[in-house]
Order: sequence, then C-alpha cells, then structure tokens
Amino acid sequence: MATFAMLTRLSPEALTKPRLVADLNKKVEQRIKQECPRVKWIANYAVLGPCDYLDIFEAPDNETAAKVALLVRSFGHATTETWLATPWDRFETMAKLLR
Repeated sequence: MATFAMLTRLSPEALTKPRLVADLNKKVEQRIKQECPRVKWIANYAVLGPCDYLDIFEAPDNETAAKVALLVRSFGHATTETWLATPWDRFETMAKLLR
C-alpha cells in the first residue's frame, strides 16, 4: 500500500458553526469507509496555516487516493491537495542505489 498526505481547507460555510465540524468529519469518514474499504487511516491533525487539516492514509493505488480526495470534496465544504509520501527508509534505499 502507498502512503498519502492530504491537506484539506474547509470553506467559510463549513465553519459558520464550528461545533458541527466533528459531525461533518464523521459523515466524511463513514462515506470513505463505505466507498474505499481498503483505505487505512494512519493519522489526522488540525494544523495552523493555509490549510485546516492534514490526513495521512494508506491506499492500494493512486486511483483510490483520488477517490478519497473526491469524496472529501463532494460534501461541498472543502478543497484538498493530496501527495504521495515515500517513507524515509525506502527513499534512503532508493538514493543509495543511484549512481
């Protein structure tokens, strides 16, 4: 499985009642579990800066990761940016094999 990092920025409409953010998160989580059962959530963080959340998850392929991002955006309350993340030990091994 590949590891992905997804940054999410909520729209101003999503934050009109901050206490409802947890409810929105539960709905998104349930939908992802239903549509992408092979996705494994590793961690989620609320972050400071231009984005509101950082999620780390594993997916079997890029297409499944794209579905996760699409599902998050489908609720109409967020934009996402998703990156493939290579674990450091794997990256280091690849670097050592280069000439």
